[in-house]
Amino acid sequence: MENIKTTKKFDVRRLVFSALMAALSIVLAELLKFEIPVMPSFIKLDFSDVPAMLAAFTMGPVSGVFVCLVKNVWGCITSSTGCVGELSNFILSASLVLPAGLMAHRTSKTSRAVAGALIGSAAMAAISFPANYFLVYPIYTKVAMPMETIVGLYKAILPSVENLSQCLLIFNVPFTFAKGLIASVFSVLLYKKLRPIFNSMYRQENN
Repeated sequence: MENIKTTKKFDVRRLVFSALMAALSIVLAELLKFEIPVMPSFIKLDFSDVPAMLAAFTMGPVSGVFVCLVKNVWGCITSSTGCVGELSNFILSASLVLPAGLMAHRTSKTSRAVAGALIGSAAMAAISFPANYFLVYPIYTKVAMPMETIVGLYKAILPSVENLSQCLLIFNVPFTFAKGLIASVFSVLLYKKLRPIFNSMYRQENN
């Protein structure tokens, strides 16, 4: 009976913490995003992956992915891309937080969080090419703008690009990796400072 009560208590804490991180992620996605001069205007930098990373570090990969899902479901309400941008964001964000959570959530070692964040950033960048090439951009051309227009936005920045695969390899993959690294730096620094609070309030002690 005691084990059941402990499990239920932990589940409630997991849900509360994940919900708080999801709310913070939504706020960051809506209010703190920037256009990057070296990227087309429909691609923006934001910091909404930081709360998802903190959830993954603290409560595990499922909580991190939950934060990504809630953020993008909410984003669909006001989406200007027919939810295609949100689909892309969910795929890439989940690719970032899953390795981070798997590596870090069962240990208090900062080195594990750093390793997980780096692996997640690399995975996020690697997955961005096939996800965008085979899924996201083909859907985007049907709901938002034709492929010629999309490639034209890249060509306005770098005239030598000729097709979508070049655009993704030259622009999106490096940008996605950099975005993952930026989120990782902030996440690890915050987690290092806030870990004692997170552990005492929300985390089941198992180490």
